[in-house]
Amino acid sequence: MPAIFRRPEKAADGAKKKRPERYVDYLLILIILTLLAFGLIVLYSTTSYTATVKQGDPAFYLRKQFLFTVLGLFAMLVAALIPYSIWRYFGPYIYVLSLMLVFLTIPFGSTANGATRWLYFHGISIQPSEIAKLGLIMFGAYIVERIGRSIRTLPGFIGPLFPAALAAGLLWKITDNLSSAIIVMAIVFGILFVACPDYKRFIALAVAGVAGAAGVVWLIVRNAANTGSTGMGFRGERILAWLDPQAYASGRGYQTLQALYAIGSGGLFGKGLGQSLQKLGHVPELQNDMIFSIICEELGFFGAIAVMLMYLLLIWRCVVIASNADDLYGALLVVGVMTQISVQVILNIAVVTNSIPNTGVSLPFISYGGSSVVILLAEIGIVLSVARGLPRKKQ
Repeated sequence: MPAIFRRPEKAADGAKKKRPERYVDYLLILIILTLLAFGLIVLYSTTSYTATVKQGDPAFYLRKQFLFTVLGLFAMLVAALIPYSIWRYFGPYIYVLSLMLVFLTIPFGSTANGATRWLYFHGISIQPSEIAKLGLIMFGAYIVERIGRSIRTLPGFIGPLFPAALAAGLLWKITDNLSSAIIVMAIVFGILFVACPDYKRFIALAVAGVAGAAGVVWLIVRNAANTGSTGMGFRGERILAWLDPQAYASGRGYQTLQALYAIGSGGLFGKGLGQSLQKLGHVPELQNDMIFSIICEELGFFGAIAVMLMYLLLIWRCVVIASNADDLYGALLVVGVMTQISVQVILNIAVVTNSIPNTGVSLPFISYGGSSVVILLAEIGIVLSVARGLPRKKQ
């Protein structure tokens, strides 16, 4: 019988053994609550004008996000109290469920901005890609733990990539969500990076990835110059707009240019909270992918640095917890969560600053999105569950 279902043993004298004192990572909780509170404030400042014009209620987005945040905090509490080892048994089912939900978007999905990525159930939208990320964290950690030392071999190294590649392929082809496909692959690579001591493989993969991306960009530029077509549809146009946003100012480059105007106008200290001009209908999807540009405009360079430092503190706490976890599975769970958050933050800020081509990635705990904040907080709950087994002397 699994240890989590066993009754506590009794001492020789008949008295129950004293239950070990559980560690609670209050600093991690404080970081998360700070990010959530900051996110709600910035979301209201960002969306009040748009919500008034479109919904007649300046707090429309804030109210919905607050309700999902409360639901997410409840999910975090429940996940923190559940022994994380139980996800060894349920992780594979959550992974399969996420793939089934992706398939359900074909007949029942809701379309927005040309992409069908959401399912609606009693008025609540569910984004299967967010559940897929959670499923890959649990399932990827389980597979790598089961493989053990065989991870050093080539078959053992490739094995965990198959479920990630399957999920990524379905997300890309069915929901047209390339950014989520990249993130689910990154989650498994992050888990493998910690479990596998042979870093030469990752260096080779990184070099191959950069070379492949450079090759794709070169082909798109050449095709556009010779034939006037990128050969890759709207993604090719996004790459051209990334290289020269001014040339596509009225098309694919419009959102990026407006975001850059917001960042540049913020200066060092910003215009002040609520004083953004770019949020007055200039930046499309500013409450989702582009909210960081409004942070830069209203709070300036130092405000942006403060936000990034909060994320660095969050990653640092995850590193501490993973390094001192009771077992490999717990450590890999934390690494998976840490990888997802890190990659999303990097991609979001890189897109807003035009460091990479535009792709839809939300800023964790700050961007508007019910599915995202609930799943992310549930993942933080799992991290807190792993932390409960840490001895205090290591903290």
